[in-house]
Amino acid sequence: MPSTPLVDIRPARPGDVPVVLRLVRELAEYEKALDEVEMTEAQLADALFPEEATPALFAHVAEVDGAVVGMAVWVLSFSTWTGTHGIWLEDLYVSPRHRGLGLGQELLRTLAGVCVERGYHRLEWWVLDWNTPSIGFYESIGAVAQDEWTRFRLDGPALKTHASR
Repeated sequence: MPSTPLVDIRPARPGDVPVVLRLVRELAEYEKALDEVEMTEAQLADALFPEEATPALFAHVAEVDGAVVGMAVWVLSFSTWTGTHGIWLEDLYVSPRHRGLGLGQELLRTLAGVCVERGYHRLEWWVLDWNTPSIGFYESIGAVAQDEWTRFRLDGPALKTHASR
């Protein structure tokens, strides 16, 4: 009889940085954008665990039998309408061979719990239009697409040009 795996969702620790970066790269490969990942371990470590400042980036990891196999990387947002923070989920990912164990749901449940515990009003994220399995999963837990908003981005040369005007 197979044993039930030991699952743990917890805040990331400094020793998790290499595997979190590997998971970021796996996610980028799945999203057909691996060539866009420039972040180094040093950058991730400094963002998650700065020596002299309050962190601006946070992460929770999912472990199965002691191995990190999933992650949720997030930042604080702020609503000027509610006057409260929220969580902006930058990346949610579980390695393919560990899907189906409920790890994605547990990571989201953990972040929802952080929101409730701290009085935050929102947990938000983006999902690619073609990622129908994820869209279906998010809808199944009660998340609602915010289709009335159009996402804009200013980066690369356009960002530099605008900054120099």
